[in-house]
Amino acid sequence: MLSKAHPKYEYSYSVADGHTGDNKSQHESRDGDAVQGEYSLVEADGSVRKVQYSADDHNGFNAIVSHSAPAHHGAPAPVLLGHH
Repeated sequence: MLSKAHPKYEYSYSVADGHTGDNKSQHESRDGDAVQGEYSLVEADGSVRKVQYSADDHNGFNAIVSHSAPAHHGAPAPVLLGHH
């Protein structure tokens, strides 16, 4: 008879690419059927979206999402109008 293994892991990573503007991070851990984690990323307007989540057999998946204010308020992009 095979016994069911107890799943357990933890990982994290982050990316900070000044060339592409890709800035994000994630951390997650699992112990049995319970998973907890969070991730964050910098949006195009400079604000940061952060998501904290958990999941288990009793409560299902739950997430709390928060946003920070943009890091700076840039000038609006110029609009170029062409003539035909």
